[in-house]
Amino acid sequence: MSSSEVLTPDVEATPPPGLPDPAVLARLAGEFFAALPGTSAAGGVPVPSNAQPAGLSLPPGLSGPATLAAVPFGAIPPGANLLPTSPQTPANAGASLPALVPHAQAPNGLPDHVLQAAPGYDGRLGSQAIGVPRLGPAPTAAVPASAPRGSAPAASVPTPTAPAASPYYFLAEPGLAGSGIPTAGPTALPDDRLTAQSFGLPGSEALRELLSTGRRAPSVPGDRGIPQASSSAHPPFDVNAIRRDFPILQERVNGRQLVWFDNAATTHKPQAVIDRLAYFYAHENSNIHRAAHELAARATDAYEGARETVRRFIGASSTEEIIFVRGTTEAINLVAKSWGAKNIGAGDEIIVSHLEHHANIVPWQQLAAEKGAKIRVIPVDDSGQVILEEYQRLLNDKTKIVSVTQVSNALGTVVPVKEIVEIAHRHGVRTLVDGAQSVSHMRVDVRALGTDFFVFSGHKIFGPTGIGVVYGKRDVLEDMPPWQGGGNMIADVTFEKTVYHGPPTRFEAGTGNIADAVGLGAALEYVERIGIEAIGRYEHDLLAYATHHMQPIKGVRLIGTARDKASVLSFVLDGYSTDEVGKALNQEGIAVRTGHHCAQPILRRFGLEATVRPSLAFYNTCEEVDRMVTVVRRLSAATSR
Repeated sequence: MSSSEVLTPDVEATPPPGLPDPAVLARLAGEFFAALPGTSAAGGVPVPSNAQPAGLSLPPGLSGPATLAAVPFGAIPPGANLLPTSPQTPANAGASLPALVPHAQAPNGLPDHVLQAAPGYDGRLGSQAIGVPRLGPAPTAAVPASAPRGSAPAASVPTPTAPAASPYYFLAEPGLAGSGIPTAGPTALPDDRLTAQSFGLPGSEALRELLSTGRRAPSVPGDRGIPQASSSAHPPFDVNAIRRDFPILQERVNGRQLVWFDNAATTHKPQAVIDRLAYFYAHENSNIHRAAHELAARATDAYEGARETVRRFIGASSTEEIIFVRGTTEAINLVAKSWGAKNIGAGDEIIVSHLEHHANIVPWQQLAAEKGAKIRVIPVDDSGQVILEEYQRLLNDKTKIVSVTQVSNALGTVVPVKEIVEIAHRHGVRTLVDGAQSVSHMRVDVRALGTDFFVFSGHKIFGPTGIGVVYGKRDVLEDMPPWQGGGNMIADVTFEKTVYHGPPTRFEAGTGNIADAVGLGAALEYVERIGIEAIGRYEHDLLAYATHHMQPIKGVRLIGTARDKASVLSFVLDGYSTDEVGKALNQEGIAVRTGHHCAQPILRRFGLEATVRPSLAFYNTCEEVDRMVTVVRRLSAATSR
């Protein structure tokens, strides 16, 4: 049976027992869609009605905000922008052809590439065309740039549109027929499907309630008696819609669609982050804090706005506790070379765990060598979890700081850092939590955690590379000397002495990575719109699925089997080096990390020098896991013949 046959209801058929007449359902659903504000007859997401922001010029007939482009929308036919815009050798042009082959069918049956031109000019129009649900609350009307200061926003009047030909296709629970989404069997995921709720709309239960209760009389102006979706709630998790937010996932490698299982090394960037970076360089680019001109004010507002977003995302008390750095490595170096240099001396002790990334070992080793201090290590058990009883035995009156990861980058172990922090503080010891691998998988609340320092990198949470964060308690930061000197971090300089600013500026000498800080803010806002809890639940189920299918394969040894894990699945395969496994996966377009993962001590704890490390994110799918499992099974079978 074709998908069109499944999606077209047969109104002549006898309804199943207990259900209303399908013709009545069709009529009510048609009235329902016609009543929705801003809904187009083509389906998809509502056409945006918000006015363009001040200072934003768009081609005639379009409203903002929009993704800017040098060429007005409509000047180039869809698909023409896929041709190279810079000189290419014939060989390079040929090599890029596989990426232009249409693939990844959208819900309306059109290949994504057919409408690729539209999002490049106006992301809202592209989303409308391919049916991508908008995330977050509905847009509100803005005050036009020409309006007097203090004017109220202009009201936006929705225009009802005609109902679609197949008005209640989404009632085909539990999945959308013809979409390719599993609806039963071992690969089925309850939330991996398109439903009315995926678009922020009521589902079948709401329509059935309408049938049983009848349409109520309007109680407020504009109320048509239709159930309204909450504008503040997160939309249900829809991995297919999320994947369309990440353009690189359409790439082809060796003729196969890319599967990105190297998220612990770096994550990909949604279009919202790419657009925010482009907008910054096109409209706001300037140095910050030190000029009276307009672009300096825009850049400063964007940079400090990103600092506020970070503060909100991790639950800090004040933006003065948020320092921008290049990444987690620089963040730990800052703490070691500022706080550590002042507070650690000969004979003092620094505690780390056996799970640490080299970035949380080497700076402390350098400090210990310089000061005559000692590094002590929390051991782990055979599952890869730290042993809290042994940790408590390490603490003594010589311990000055405990610096531990929240999630192991090599094993995926989730470390009980809250307990570690509480135990350290009972002994009067400062703490640092490395959140590079945790911040994209779980809710972080630094005040609830109680740690003195928390550090993470932007590129691990769908933001740009070269930007990271140090959170520090205000009283601790106030007592720390600068670790670099230069402009931007000074209050006054003479040849006799320098007076420094307070935190965070004291620790941000010179011109910072302004654009990528703004990009990090956009990435965190994107994660907030989806909901970190929804992300964590989906990734947990995906890891359980991958573990279930990888563990039985002959010759596979999983490394790191702690009960509480994030989405990392390190393994080795008998008869193959890790590089051989990685190359075989790459031939099928599957990207994994092989090697020691900058965590040699923990791998050697398990008698290894390297592993294959698939690491999953919320845009990965069970189908992608199946592709990886197929390759590993094939390799395993080849050695057992």
